[in-house]
Amino acid sequence: MTASIISFYPALYLIIPVAFLMGSIPFGLLFTRGKGVDLRATGSKNIGATNVLRTAGKLPAVLTLLCDTLKGAAPVLVCDYLISGKVSAGDTVLLNNAKDLWGGLVGFAAVAGHIFSVFLSFRGGKGVATGLGVLIAYSPVTALVSLLIWTAVAVITRYSSLAAIVAVGMLPVTFALLEFSGIKISFGVLLAILIVYKHRENISRLFERKEPKIGGKGRS
Repeated sequence: MTASIISFYPALYLIIPVAFLMGSIPFGLLFTRGKGVDLRATGSKNIGATNVLRTAGKLPAVLTLLCDTLKGAAPVLVCDYLISGKVSAGDTVLLNNAKDLWGGLVGFAAVAGHIFSVFLSFRGGKGVATGLGVLIAYSPVTALVSLLIWTAVAVITRYSSLAAIVAVGMLPVTFALLEFSGIKISFGVLLAILIVYKHRENISRLFERKEPKIGGKGRS
């Protein structure tokens, strides 16, 4: 079964680097350039929507959030479409396992591209919005639960970074409870490690009680 999942459609391997390149597109920089703002030298110096909101306003922030989310969802949706066209609908086990494996690989590549953008000397954002986009396409129910966890933690603590860390850190558990898929649980572990690692400075500031709360000024 594993061999079939890996080898049944070799062209899928090409989607992984394409997803990485899509993830690398720094939409935050593109949407703030017209306002004369360089996110890499302003505010938290992060290219995500939160820093865009603080430095360039609501419209560029909304556009950044939408595009960062879409660049995570799009490669996974394309991957699913191609797999559905190659695997018989009657072969449910192969179809589901192929979507789990390849969707996970492609989604991870998109998030990694956002965090290690080839257009920014392998630096980038923190991967939360792009990761959400991946989850929406990869497992909508898990995306919803993760969003609810983020909202609950954010409302209680008013720390956006802590909410993201908890929501992402819970992914393996969420997948285990909702999906019962070893492949998806493994994907959840890898994605959690990647995004939590990118938040290591936030974690240090949280322990030092220097992390700004939602609505406050400072880093994010």
